[in-house]
Amino acid sequence: MAKIITLEQALNLVKDNDYIVAGMCASEGREFFTRLHEVSNRVKNITVDNCLPLKNYEYMGNPEYKDIFYVNSWFFSNDLRRSFKNGNISFIPNQLHNAGVQRINHKKPNIFVGNATPPNEEGFISLSLSNVYEKKMIAAADIVILEINPHLPRTYGDLEVHESEIDYFIELEYDVPILPDTSPNEKDIKIGNFVAEKIHDGDCIQLGIGGIPNAVAAALATKKDLGVHTEMLTTGFMNLYKAGVITNKKKTLHPGKMVCAFAFGTKELYEFLHENDDILFLDGNYVNDPYVVGQNDNQVSINTTIEVDLTGQCCSESIGTVQFSGTGGQCDTATGAQRAVNGRSFITLYSTTMARNKLTGIKEEISKIVSTLKPGAGVSLSRNDVDYIVTEYGCVQLKGRSIRERVELLISVSHPKFRDKLRREAKEIGYI
Repeated sequence: MAKIITLEQALNLVKDNDYIVAGMCASEGREFFTRLHEVSNRVKNITVDNCLPLKNYEYMGNPEYKDIFYVNSWFFSNDLRRSFKNGNISFIPNQLHNAGVQRINHKKPNIFVGNATPPNEEGFISLSLSNVYEKKMIAAADIVILEINPHLPRTYGDLEVHESEIDYFIELEYDVPILPDTSPNEKDIKIGNFVAEKIHDGDCIQLGIGGIPNAVAAALATKKDLGVHTEMLTTGFMNLYKAGVITNKKKTLHPGKMVCAFAFGTKELYEFLHENDDILFLDGNYVNDPYVVGQNDNQVSINTTIEVDLTGQCCSESIGTVQFSGTGGQCDTATGAQRAVNGRSFITLYSTTMARNKLTGIKEEISKIVSTLKPGAGVSLSRNDVDYIVTEYGCVQLKGRSIRERVELLISVSHPKFRDKLRREAKEIGYI
């Protein structure tokens, strides 16, 4: 009981120059970070690392605190994008499987704040919805503070920690953040069907986040005996499991089990995860390691991107120099899948998007397949590592192809209204 403290007592533990790490996504200590700005009148030079934060916290969003709190993130959220103009927010380039390890090697955390289930009868808590870097941070931090929330699902894997390893608990109750299901649009469905044509019974699947991955999941409803080895477990996987499509029987690594590093989705997903021993939440440093991913025969990686150039370079995290999201596990899973026996990797995108013309201020349709990436764009997946590219106009394989061949293939799946322009620019550059 001595380890149970109030939120005010937890905030009083923060001191000048502290380096604080937050749990990822739904595993962040929400109430601690909601009130972290309250210590601004007595501390200075506080660094906070986070990953896909789900709330516009005052400490990171309010310019009043920009000279006190310095924020680094492994993956930007909408709120971080909006707050970037404050000047105290920076991105940490990373491949997700090494994100926590590399950061700890660079800088040891003073405080880690996350959330967890209440202890069971043996005194073990579950870190519940994320094991990407949380357990490693718990081992490395000087002080560990966990918000104990009975609404969190108790999940299994290697994310159980004994209460003796935790310094302080804050007993709280709040609803677990959810990711509502998004209904796939016409483009999503077309892309999903193109990918599904390349998926075989017994394949092991990794999916990302958003409308396109949801459409892929829906398009897999007629498959049999699929397995799961994925960074993120979503509601789409749950639906396929309940429909009997996912059985994990054919997996060569962790047969019979769905493997993930974190989960984010609907309330129904969290109910499905609770005490479900068919699902393993394993350390992200292991789950996303390309060498581990490649041990799954027939592993398939399916992710999305923002922009692809005519040589196959994929920018999935920025718009020019403006950080939009993060690399996440895209390179991990794409390269890992291609190491597997009969493995495949798919990068999906719409052929066009609407963007504001800087000269006219009017939004106009532009191609997302381009002759060259925008200046300063981050290359999330190099052209050396790309396999299939999929738009609503088709699916093409770039692996093993020359630049000349890639140009023709990518133009064939670009929007028809931009194909002549892309071919002309390819000639001007000297690609063809």
